[in-house]
Amino acid sequence: MELHERIQTARPLTGPDGRDPFSDLKNRIHLALINELGPQLFSVGVDPGEIRARVEADLRDRLDGEPGLSREDRERLLAEIADDVVGYGPLERLLADESISEVMVNGPHDIWVERQGRLYETTLRFTDDSHLRRIINKMVAQVGRRIDESSPMVDARLPDGSRVNAVIAPLSLSGPILTIRKFAQKRFGLDELVQIGTLSRETLEFLRLSVEAELNILISGGTGAGKTTLLNALSASVPNSDRIVTIEDAAELQLKQEHVLRLEARPKNIEGEGEITIRDLVRNSLRMRPDRIIVGEVRGAEALDMLQAMNTGHEGSLSTVHANTPRDALARIETMVMMAGFELPVRAIRQQVASALDMIIQLERLEDGTRRVVAITEVQRMESEIITLQDLYEFKIEQVLPDRTVLGKLEPTGLRPNFVYKFLKRGVELPSSMFGANGNGSGPMSEGMQR
Repeated sequence: MELHERIQTARPLTGPDGRDPFSDLKNRIHLALINELGPQLFSVGVDPGEIRARVEADLRDRLDGEPGLSREDRERLLAEIADDVVGYGPLERLLADESISEVMVNGPHDIWVERQGRLYETTLRFTDDSHLRRIINKMVAQVGRRIDESSPMVDARLPDGSRVNAVIAPLSLSGPILTIRKFAQKRFGLDELVQIGTLSRETLEFLRLSVEAELNILISGGTGAGKTTLLNALSASVPNSDRIVTIEDAAELQLKQEHVLRLEARPKNIEGEGEITIRDLVRNSLRMRPDRIIVGEVRGAEALDMLQAMNTGHEGSLSTVHANTPRDALARIETMVMMAGFELPVRAIRQQVASALDMIIQLERLEDGTRRVVAITEVQRMESEIITLQDLYEFKIEQVLPDRTVLGKLEPTGLRPNFVYKFLKRGVELPSSMFGANGNGSGPMSEGMQR
């Protein structure tokens, strides 16, 4: 039986009162192990494999001395207590399952996972609130953070790069809440995104050439739509000769080029000081002689500095933003520029956006859980007070099956982009056939194309 099948089918043993009948035994052995091996468990530079082997050997000796335990119970208790001592308790096996992309703990007895874009309830559980709190404290303590009644909400990162958000009382009324966005160990390339249906074969080459031609590209989409995955895949097309600076809130990008400088924002420390924001890093990166700046996500006043960088010689920059449509993405960028504290006229902001951005790639998570590029949109010039947009590719839904599977494909609209001159200027050939049979000119835009 596969691991994810066991997670959903192996119902934990409970007594008449709904509690784990072995909870007292587990707590007693757990505390004894911590008291005996505590200093070794948190020593820097000690091999985790050696620590786990030591813990499991000690556990076997202790469990062998416990009367009335069946072999099955003994093996289950050994795995659960070892996970608590050297790992993350019941979550250890979920974090080890590569098919799971997100783990959601809604209190000690309600654990869900996301797999292939869909939510599944698991039968795993913590003993009680204090058990869950111990695991949360262990996670946040590894990165020098704390969570308590005076600071009941925290963001942290596991050693493997997974993002952690935890909320406890008094903010949470249903027990401690823990959400883990797992860090993808495998980096998807553009070809693999075509295989899983995110992109079409026709758009793959267009996006690859767009990165080579140094277009400024914004990737837009909702939470979990696959923005960072696509950003990672697109970044592989950046020439190895370019000096790249990546700026992220939590380091997720996995660039393979030789000349990559990785910067990561720093939150406030326990005393509420020492914060380094994305905006600080964007402004500093301009002094680092970058050829390209890649911002993992624009979410605040750094939008102004990002636009200015794009307009002052740092072409070929990439970033992501949370938005539901390309038009919404522009509105969000406009709002974030206003957050910078300068009283700029709206028209001036929109002129900056129109001259900085070349293209928006819109991602969406569909009803069946698949992540698809639903539009590739050119950002054109200002007309009156409005930035005009032109869809170059559009996802057309053909059918939705009874099991919610969405059938459709990303097709060219037949319109040729106005930024073709950027390809010519850099010696990148862009075949007209890439935009469909009618891709001979941009032509007038219909109302629907302008979104």
